[in-house]
Amino acid sequence: MQLQEKVVMISQQTIDTVKATAPVIAQTGPALTAHFYDRMFSHNPELKDIFNMSNQRNGDQREALFNAICAYANNIDNLAALLPAVEKIAHKHTSFMITAEQYAIVGGHLLATIDELLSPGQAVLDAWGEAYGVLANVFIQREEAIYQENAAKDGGWRGTREFEVIAKQQESSVITSFTFKPTDGNPVSSFKPGQYLGIYLTPEEFDNQEIRQYSLSSSPQADTYRISVKREQGGKVSSYLHTQLQVGDKVQLAAPAGDFFLAAAPTTPVTLVSAGVGLTPTLSMLETLTSHQAAVNWLHAAENGDHHAFKDHVNALVDQYDHIAATTWYREPLATDRPAEDFDFSGLIDLNKVKETIMHPEMEYYFCGPIGFMQHVAKQLIALGVSEDRIHYECFGPHKVL
Repeated sequence: MQLQEKVVMISQQTIDTVKATAPVIAQTGPALTAHFYDRMFSHNPELKDIFNMSNQRNGDQREALFNAICAYANNIDNLAALLPAVEKIAHKHTSFMITAEQYAIVGGHLLATIDELLSPGQAVLDAWGEAYGVLANVFIQREEAIYQENAAKDGGWRGTREFEVIAKQQESSVITSFTFKPTDGNPVSSFKPGQYLGIYLTPEEFDNQEIRQYSLSSSPQADTYRISVKREQGGKVSSYLHTQLQVGDKVQLAAPAGDFFLAAAPTTPVTLVSAGVGLTPTLSMLETLTSHQAAVNWLHAAENGDHHAFKDHVNALVDQYDHIAATTWYREPLATDRPAEDFDFSGLIDLNKVKETIMHPEMEYYFCGPIGFMQHVAKQLIALGVSEDRIHYECFGPHKVL
């Protein structure tokens, strides 16, 4: 409702001006956001301690911001259409501890970028300034509400909180789990299965503070959190976690957040689909669904047996709970991988092979993995006749629409 109420605050002249100039902005492509980020980091280098600089180098963040600007301009007269995106971004921002003051900095650099690249005149800049201010206030208010909600929970907090690594467990050749316990000895707040933690790292070898979000990979516990991290080739933070972070080390964590979470009723059947480290949020869901009153399907795709994390754990849950069934695909099985024991199918995941199991008029589908994998899964589900309102997914990193 907040976003819908805000629409009346934007003048018709501003709406008309923004919509008229949106195509010109769109023609600049990601060059607009590249100029914006270069400008902002030059004038406000302290923001490098907040933004993921790896996403800057590979262009993902610039593309995401450009798409967001275009979506806002095109929907400025129908802001309610942006509600899902607002919720997703607001949760991410609270994990970065974004402040109202930082919105003002971003807005100033965005307008300066438009002026420097396009020289559209003061009337256009004023219109975009008004439009940005309205949307910024929506985010500020929603994020403040999330901060307050997190602080008000039993075991909750605002800002960051010190935790100690109490366990480090290798789950596969590329995935390692870390379990954290607060150093203050108090309980931790619960979370919705599928949500993530924000971890703040400042080792001496890093040029800037690095903040990352990692999905919680277990069901909610009373006094600990667990994440499971894939070591990415060239990944600064994931490599540090795998090789440097040890039991007994201290880290700062932001409270759990995220708009991707299990929301199925107890009697609603659920299918969980994942690839690689994308199993982390769905594993949290699976552990929670052990008390579910309807069928639960676990579909997982891994490169091979060496990359297959939590295999024994999932198999144990399947053996223990009659309503849980699991099917596994290995893209390129190793010679040592045993068909029917280690995996069920080879190659890419093919939902037609389990169609009889996963097709139910009330089934809810949750999936996570690389973008290409999720596009592959979404296309198959839609081809099978699944409605979009029963399809839920999570992107690691800047959000993309499948």
